[in-house]
Amino acid sequence: MAMARVPILIAVALVAAAASCSAWEPTIRMPTAEAAAAAVDDAVAPLIHALRPLLGSSGELGSRGGVPCDSWRLGVEAYNVRDWKTVPANCEGYVGHYMLGSHFRRDSKVVIDQAIAYVDNLPYYATHGFGARPYNATSFDAYVLEGTAPVLPETKRLYYKLLKVGIKPVFITGRTEDKRAITVGNLRSQGISGWMNLTLKQPGFHGSAISYKSAERKKLQDAGYVIVGNIGDQWSDLLGAPEGARTFKLPDPLYYIS
Repeated sequence: MAMARVPILIAVALVAAAASCSAWEPTIRMPTAEAAAAAVDDAVAPLIHALRPLLGSSGELGSRGGVPCDSWRLGVEAYNVRDWKTVPANCEGYVGHYMLGSHFRRDSKVVIDQAIAYVDNLPYYATHGFGARPYNATSFDAYVLEGTAPVLPETKRLYYKLLKVGIKPVFITGRTEDKRAITVGNLRSQGISGWMNLTLKQPGFHGSAISYKSAERKKLQDAGYVIVGNIGDQWSDLLGAPEGARTFKLPDPLYYIS
């Protein structure tokens, strides 16, 4: 069939989940000692001056009587910490600083650079010419319906690279089918167009994110497509056969989807 062996890349996190950004805005005045610790990152916008990493008595970022927050985030990204519902209370400032400062952007750039290097070196490229609050579904859905989620600059860079070399992007999202129009409009308003498929969850589906997304990837594979890569900010985006030839985990210490 004509579509056989066409390379595709599954993308599930091109648009930032910025719904709770306002929750990270400072509401209290920092003590003088904490203000001194703010010098850790001089690239942070003034908006988040009250959310810089806190140095506890042990000298570990964000420890302050609880779990060391840098170690907790490492455990989350390595999939060693699982099934968590909220960010540890003592890590709210640490996570807010991470997401709204320059660190999240730097970490995302490392992942995207690896994904682009992989695209540049696909084996068949030359021979075949292939160019700490609980999640609130109600408030998040209200944000989705605004259609104003900003694109992540680094993943936008990857998206344009895929189009340039002839790899067909596919979105598989946990958003429900009734949000298709607003999702399409949001993507296009952020300069994202030309994808092959945008798959949204059908009404009545109650399985896990892993079972849903892996089943959708299996449909693509059965149709004759080759999944050359899979990128997302949740492990449930990446787990479950067929995973694709390579997977790329974007950072996200804000929420966990199983």
